[in-house]
Amino acid sequence: MAFPKKKLQGLVAATITPMTENGEINFSVIGQYVDYLVKEQGVKNIFVNGTTGEGLSLSVSERRQVAEEWVTKGKDKLDQVIIHVGALSLKESQELAQHAAEIGADGIAVIAPFFLKPWTKDILINFLKEVAAAAPALPFYYYHIPALTGVKIRAEELLDGILDKIPTFQGLKFSDTDLLDFGQCVDQNRQQQFAFLFGVDEQLLSALVMGATGAVGSTYNYLGKKTNQMLEAFEQKDFSLALNYQFCIQRFINFVVKLENSKLKVSKNQRTLPLGTTNFPFLHREDCLSRRTLNY
Repeated sequence: MAFPKKKLQGLVAATITPMTENGEINFSVIGQYVDYLVKEQGVKNIFVNGTTGEGLSLSVSERRQVAEEWVTKGKDKLDQVIIHVGALSLKESQELAQHAAEIGADGIAVIAPFFLKPWTKDILINFLKEVAAAAPALPFYYYHIPALTGVKIRAEELLDGILDKIPTFQGLKFSDTDLLDFGQCVDQNRQQQFAFLFGVDEQLLSALVMGATGAVGSTYNYLGKKTNQMLEAFEQKDFSLALNYQFCIQRFINFVVKLENSKLKVSKNQRTLPLGTTNFPFLHREDCLSRRTLNY
């Protein structure tokens, strides 16, 4: 297994998929987007075609093209490009996993199928195992987001003995507020070198205390610099300063928490990058988000 020498840690930006006004993917912006993340936000890891990237609203062909462009434009600039390959169809997930390996991605992530849901750990593990086997040379990450999938299998339960079933398993993106579940994932797997990537941006400091090794989130597209300052303060054990940074981040997130993904694109459109509109079923509209972003 040709795994990366460097463990996936720190901030991972869940990338937005740029669109033109007529709903086509705007590939021409991605190179500029990479430079923006690295130079202005200090973020060198990305999570492509996830929730923020509207991956499940794209066709398989579009997802392949988006993945290719990020890998190509990120070469020698980004540390790791993780491609989300989850789908309702096992065959589609396997196709996307194989494609990620072929184009030189650094890892794949998979969400639980959420229409005909797995109702036991074994069923879910078997699905994930089949996807992971399609790209046996790539690190595999489970994307745990029960609020959207409706799959309530605890991550702690899923991780128990997971290497016996999925030898390429390297960690999980934990997008849930259940810190008991997250803490037990960390506590019961201390002998493993798993990446515990927290996915609830406004609670990251709490997750760091519980043992998070990094974070995947949409806000790191525009609050990466501020969040990196929080990580640095935490690492230096300046917990008061780290808390101040978390509160600052929360004030902004509190403003946008009820807004759709379209507002993230508006923010990036008017501040630096022309990312266009969102894909259906998101609403296409603008508001004052960008003016607030400029103050953070």
